[in-house]
Amino acid sequence: MLIKWMAGALCAVLVAFLLLLAWSLNSYAPLPVDPAWRPLPATGAAEAEVTVRFTGTTTLLISDGETAWMIDGWFSRPGPLQLALGKIAPDMDAITFGLAANEVDALAAVIPMHSHFDHAMDAPEVARRTGAVLMGSPATANIGRGWGLPEDQIRVLQNREPVKLGSFRITPVESRHFQFPDPAIRERALGEPEISEPLVPPVAAFDYRLGKAYVLHVAHPAGNFVVVGSAGFLKDALLGFPADTIFLGLGGLGSQTGQYRHDYWQETVVATGAQRIIPVHMDSLTGPIEGPFLGPARMMAFMAKDAGLTLPFLSSKLEQDPALRIRTLPRYREVILYP
Repeated sequence: MLIKWMAGALCAVLVAFLLLLAWSLNSYAPLPVDPAWRPLPATGAAEAEVTVRFTGTTTLLISDGETAWMIDGWFSRPGPLQLALGKIAPDMDAITFGLAANEVDALAAVIPMHSHFDHAMDAPEVARRTGAVLMGSPATANIGRGWGLPEDQIRVLQNREPVKLGSFRITPVESRHFQFPDPAIRERALGEPEISEPLVPPVAAFDYRLGKAYVLHVAHPAGNFVVVGSAGFLKDALLGFPADTIFLGLGGLGSQTGQYRHDYWQETVVATGAQRIIPVHMDSLTGPIEGPFLGPARMMAFMAKDAGLTLPFLSSKLEQDPALRIRTLPRYREVILYP
């Protein structure tokens, strides 16, 4: 009788655990975004010098009407279990959907911010379909080669060496990825950062190694902006790169210490002088590629030890400096970056 009772209790515990696991994998933490923050205005009938479209994470389509280029170009959304236990590859249907939603079929360049899967995995296919040059670190170049992209569509960036795309002057500045709090994840994601041979998917998610993490400083006659793809920094790296606007990566920021968040702000927003902040890389890596943005899956937020401190931190910065403005980006809709 006791054995039967214990077996029943064990089954009940197992069922409860599986239900909790399913819930944590398929429900999402809140976005670190205040609904009161206004989105950038849509273009509509208005003329704009520079526009932007946002897919999610750090995939941005930038255009001045003459030249269009893309950051990351990541549209695939592998599930949590596939990321943890399986192999991943570009989702061709998702890429088709994403390019159509962005209303783009030709690009001058696609530039992954670094070589992790959520930045660089789809970029070679985006380059192949749009005629873009894939620009990035040697690791990103080997992701392109593994996909069969020809060498004349691959360009390795040099630290602080500007690239001209029409009226855009893009300067890659080597930076640092944020440090994962868990030592095992940190070692797998950031240790041995180079991809030394062509990477042929499907492969494990961690095979998309870091490469080099960049911040992009973009100068245009309409204005200067900075894109920070990861909540990491190098001290004084952005001095001498003024900007009025910063696309600020928030992923992982809530898992860091208060001092780290302070230093990150100082080395990005304060260092560039930007007064307009646009959050990026704050949404789910595994949620749908269409519909409203979702926060990270609760299991992934738990594993990342994200304590939900990003939104209070940003709100406090707005309270401290009334000149600052935080603006948000809708999904896929073309909005005005510079009128």
